[in-house]
Amino acid sequence: MIEHRYPESLPVAPLPTGRALVGALDFRRVPKVLLHEHLDGGLRPQTIVELAAESGYTGLPTTDPTVLAKWFHRGAQRGNLPEYLEGFAHTIGVMQTKDALERIAFEFIEDMHHDGVVYAEVRFAPVFHTQTGLTQDEVVAAVIAGMERGQRAYGVEWGVIICAMRDRTDSLEAAELAIRWRDKGVVGFDLAGGEAGHPPKRHLEAFHAIQRANFYITIHAGEAFGPESIWQALQWCGAHRLGHGTRLRNDIEVLPDGSVKIGQLSQYILDRRIPIEMCLLSNVHTGACASVEEHPFALFHRVGFRVCLNTDDRLMSDTSMTNELEIATRTFNLGLVDLEKMTMNAMKSAFIDHYKRIEIIHKRLLPSYATLFAELTERAFADSLRHRTSV
Repeated sequence: MIEHRYPESLPVAPLPTGRALVGALDFRRVPKVLLHEHLDGGLRPQTIVELAAESGYTGLPTTDPTVLAKWFHRGAQRGNLPEYLEGFAHTIGVMQTKDALERIAFEFIEDMHHDGVVYAEVRFAPVFHTQTGLTQDEVVAAVIAGMERGQRAYGVEWGVIICAMRDRTDSLEAAELAIRWRDKGVVGFDLAGGEAGHPPKRHLEAFHAIQRANFYITIHAGEAFGPESIWQALQWCGAHRLGHGTRLRNDIEVLPDGSVKIGQLSQYILDRRIPIEMCLLSNVHTGACASVEEHPFALFHRVGFRVCLNTDDRLMSDTSMTNELEIATRTFNLGLVDLEKMTMNAMKSAFIDHYKRIEIIHKRLLPSYATLFAELTERAFADSLRHRTSV
C-alpha cells in the first residue's frame, strides 16, 4: 500500500464545541436522515407473527412477539455476518404477498416518523419475494404502494434501492428492474451479501447498465473484507456511496502526535467526498468491529470523511436512528453540531434530485436544528444563572 502523510501542519481537527448542550437533548426530536436500512431487516415482531398466521408460514421459532424479538436480537449478536443473516429466512418467509409487502413498507414509514426521520432510503432484493408467484415488478409495486401510503399519512420522504446479491448470477436483471422503476420511487442500485469470495467486479454488466442509464450506485464494501473490496466498488463498479466501509480503517494510521498517515484509497474517498454509510451496532453484531468504542466512525468523522450514521437492520440489531445517534454521542463525545453535520452529509448524499434535497435541508432540517440549538442554549444559560444565584 502506497501511503502519504496528511499535511504535517494540520493535525486531525478537534470535534466541534457545544457538547455540554447535548446532555439535556431528547434524541427523538433530532431530525434524521437514513440512507442504509434493509426492508427485510426491520419488521415489527408482532407483524411477523400476524403475517405468518395469515400466510401459513410455520418456520418461526416462536409465535410470542416479545420472545421472537429477543430471538432475533440474540441470533444477530454472534459476531459474524453469515450467522447474522440467518434471521432473514423468517422475515423473507412472511414477505411473499402484495398485502404483506405493502403493510411492511407502510409500517417502515410509520416507524421512521416516530423515530424523527424526515427522509429515508430503504433497500431490498425483490428476487427473494417471488416464492408464491409474484413477479419482481409486482413486488416493487407493492412496496412502493406502501411507501406512498405511509408518506401521505406521515409526511416522511423516501426512496427505494434495489439490491442484487453477490452470490447470484442475476444482477443484471436486478439492475434493469431498478432502471424500470426509477421514475416511480426507486432511486438507486446496490450490491449486497457476503463479500468474501464474491468480488463486486463479477457484476460489471449490471453496474455498466446502471451507469449507462445515469443512475445511482451504492455498494456494500469494506464491511467484512479489506480495502480491496472498497477499491473495486469504486474503480471497477463506479459506486457513488459505500455501504459500511469500516475496513477503510486499514488504510489509515494514527500517529503518536495525533496526525494521520493516509493511503491513496482513503485520500481519494476523502477528496471526492464519497459518502460512507456507517452502522455502529450492526458492525459490532456482524464482527466487522470488536466494539462500538473501536468503531472507526469517530476517526473518519474527525479526519473529514463524509460519513453518516444508519441502522442497517433495526429488528436484528434492536436499534433505531435515535439509538444510533445517542450511542455515538455518548461514546464519541459528540455535540449537536456533529449531529447536524452528519445529517447534512446524509441529505446531501441522498439519491433524490438536487432540488428536493435542498428543499428538505432548508425547510425541515435547518429549522429543526435551529430550534434545538436555541432551546439547549437557553436551558444552559438558565442553569448557569441558577448556579450563580445558589453560590
